[in-house]
Amino acid sequence: MNPTTPWIRLLRHGAVRGGAIVLAALALLGLLAPWLGTIDPAAMDASFINVAAGASGAVTLPDGAQVQHTFWMGSDSVGRDIWSRVLYGTRISLMVGGFTAALAVALGCTLGMLAGYFRAADAVLMRVMDGLMAIPAVLLAITLVAMLGATLPTVILAIAVPEVPRVTRLVRALVIGLRDEPFVEAARALATPDATILWRDILPNALAPLIVQGTFIAASAVLTEAILSFLGLGLPSDVPTWGNIMAEGRVLFSQAPGNVLWPALFLVPTVLAINLLGDGLRDVLDPKFSRRA
Repeated sequence: MNPTTPWIRLLRHGAVRGGAIVLAALALLGLLAPWLGTIDPAAMDASFINVAAGASGAVTLPDGAQVQHTFWMGSDSVGRDIWSRVLYGTRISLMVGGFTAALAVALGCTLGMLAGYFRAADAVLMRVMDGLMAIPAVLLAITLVAMLGATLPTVILAIAVPEVPRVTRLVRALVIGLRDEPFVEAARALATPDATILWRDILPNALAPLIVQGTFIAASAVLTEAILSFLGLGLPSDVPTWGNIMAEGRVLFSQAPGNVLWPALFLVPTVLAINLLGDGLRDVLDPKFSRRA
């Protein structure tokens, strides 16, 4: 295999390896949460309110059963296990990041190709995108959540919508640069339908920047979801998310700082790992970088 192929460069790139390893470890923790010394993250026991890390005892579950449990990260103000809530919150954060990136890229790619290829649609679509970009992303997300309700699908949609204009502008610029290329002109000369030209000839040439943009959107989505939950405007408090855990722990931060610090210690490396992965992908997939290498 040619050592200059993108796959080999990806494997050799330190940022890509580091980000992928951290994300894989976090995803594994989320998947294996039921078998890693956790209990129901919604289980409350008044006997274990704000206990220190390492405390143990018989915890009463919602179904009335009692289990012997160790609070590896302590408990919150209503007796819920922080370790369990942090691990199950990993699932929510990674799902929000992945699905938000996929939705924003799918919508933005479709609109960007239409705006870049069809001049008649360009003026209308881009003015709508400019209007959306004029609204702060967090404010727009808060408005959409308030209108649609705080559920996981609506939170994903609310975070994805502010990212769509950025993807649209990126794809539009790429399509404008490609629509007059000889291979596109040849396809038109053969009476190839416009839809086929867009999806078969133009889209593959825009995939590399889209993949990189998608990683940055995923990192931003994880952080935005935590901000919304921290402000009490995201998912309900009974849903274990890192933002919810920090929001509930801030009131008693002086007595139990771990309730804020533990989820933050998961949030920071997650966002950092996704950004590292995006930086590495940009370096490897950027043609200018390839020529320098």
